[in-house]
Amino acid sequence: MIEEFLNRNRAEIAIVPRSSIAGRTLALLVAIMTFLSCVTFGAVYLVQNSAVAWSSEVGREITIQLQPVDGDEMTSNVRTAISLALDSPGVGSARELTIEDSERLLAPWLGDEFDLEGFDLPRLIVVHLTNPNAFDQAALEEKLTQSLPGSSIDTHKAWQQKLNAMSGTIVFSGLLALMLIMAATILAVIFATNGAMASNREIVDVLHFIGASDRFIARAFQTRFLSIGMQGGAVGGVAALIFFILAGVITNYLLPSQNAEQIELLFGQFSLGWLGIFGLLIVVAIIAGLTSATSRITVHRFLAQVAP
Repeated sequence: MIEEFLNRNRAEIAIVPRSSIAGRTLALLVAIMTFLSCVTFGAVYLVQNSAVAWSSEVGREITIQLQPVDGDEMTSNVRTAISLALDSPGVGSARELTIEDSERLLAPWLGDEFDLEGFDLPRLIVVHLTNPNAFDQAALEEKLTQSLPGSSIDTHKAWQQKLNAMSGTIVFSGLLALMLIMAATILAVIFATNGAMASNREIVDVLHFIGASDRFIARAFQTRFLSIGMQGGAVGGVAALIFFILAGVITNYLLPSQNAEQIELLFGQFSLGWLGIFGLLIVVAIIAGLTSATSRITVHRFLAQVAP
């Protein structure tokens, strides 16, 4: 009877105060935790996508290295190596890496004024594979050895393994940080719920006195904390989305081009895409659900301790 009356008049009767310092503080805390969770998830998502793209690209390229010789002989060797590479199955293109290309690649570390003309460097040929499964490395190495003694092939597998290991470490660290943030959120909700229950002890006693069940009281607190979790989660999620948008703008338009290129290599264009945004929504929903479920469990334990 009492519960039916309270349910019918839920709009006019608030068992848990809707506006309090504790509630506002918890909403702010949930917003901060959600922001950190979303930023962590987004960073892991971007790094993983970049690593997958890098690994796929590296796996589709090999490099032919020719030992340095003088004059026209080097030009002839480069043409021969390119011809042999293009005749191999699974090869889509082959091009010479010129001195200017090497200087441009080394510019972020050695500076724009560094000149490689005075160095006796081996010549490199970048070969792009359209079908790595059809490519026969041993056959190409044999042809190169017969025609160009001293030449070698680098498949970049060592770099690919290091890249995969690095991305795996980053993803694991990000997921661990995400779990720690979730754990901190649960602890904060537990303390906030216990505080709310203690400050509303008189209301709980009155409800018990008039016959309200523990389930009804727990549901009231759960509804309130779910609302707090959704509000804080929405604010934190929107803030995280704005953060990634601003990060993309800063990277593309405000940073020097060399620094922007290095950041883009690691994180891409800071574009989460629809899949990444959907992931942020899932993180927000998880935070709200954890807030609600944790408060309900905490309330049940509190009521069990104070039960007459």
